[in-house]
Amino acid sequence: RLERWGGVYQKGKVRDMYKLPGKRVLITTDRQSAFDHVLGTIPLKGQVLNRIAQYWFEQTADIVPNHVIAVPHANVTIGEELQMFPVEVVVRGYLTGSTDTSAWTHYNRGVRDFCGNRLPEGMVKNQPFASAIITPTTKSEEHDESISAEQIVERGLVAEETWQKIEEIALAVFARGQQLAAQQGLILVDTKYEMGRNAQGEIAIADEIHTPDSSRYWIQASYEERHARGDEPESLDKEFLRLWLRDRGISDDNIPTLDDDIRIQVAERYVDLFERVTGKSFEPDVGETPLMARIEQAIEPYFDGV
Repeated sequence: RLERWGGVYQKGKVRDMYKLPGKRVLITTDRQSAFDHVLGTIPLKGQVLNRIAQYWFEQTADIVPNHVIAVPHANVTIGEELQMFPVEVVVRGYLTGSTDTSAWTHYNRGVRDFCGNRLPEGMVKNQPFASAIITPTTKSEEHDESISAEQIVERGLVAEETWQKIEEIALAVFARGQQLAAQQGLILVDTKYEMGRNAQGEIAIADEIHTPDSSRYWIQASYEERHARGDEPESLDKEFLRLWLRDRGISDDNIPTLDDDIRIQVAERYVDLFERVTGKSFEPDVGETPLMARIEQAIEPYFDGV
């Protein structure tokens, strides 16, 4: 129904988007993706993601401008249209992960020069780096490609001086995230950022910040003991689902069905993370009218004149 209002509609793995002159309407849905596949839906996930991103945009606005114009509904962000850089900025505080692009997967295969970062011998999974590292990836509809800062400049993807500023911003935002997460008893393990230039020509951050879809969180209180035993940390992010899927042999030809039990478990983790991160109780947007009708009512004013 929204298409009657105009704009260019795009459907992503998790978000539905309408491109309007100078801005975007981003609707965060309950769709769940992992390993580059959409697997089904998780109750209330869209609201949790959008509201966590809103929280972090507010908490980091003094470090870097962001794309947020308004948040007219729990599932919706109206964002400024940015001239996006064609690289995702991945920041890692720990040697961990289970996907093909993760730092631990590469390290365990013997890689010691990872995206231009020289990694020491003798590290173990889930160990912190001496300081956070940046491991960029190219943006792709298929699989992301790990890349170094030197390659980014050589390929002309981003100018050298601009990339240096992007790295400075990313490390500062990540440090803020780790600081605030620690105050709430959490470890912000790693994350990814997407940046571009706004109408004023400034580097600005878009998409989302420090959500469970873009970041990894561990529970601080149990980390040291579990790490010393060689156990996996307690996580409050998508890694729990990735491991569940890996145990069931997920591949391009085998996409396990999300049963109600795992859907509820993941939903509970998302809500728990919202409350731990923000220190606020999660109150879902519910009403007598269908969710889509409420979203349409909230965003209709932004289509005026299109």
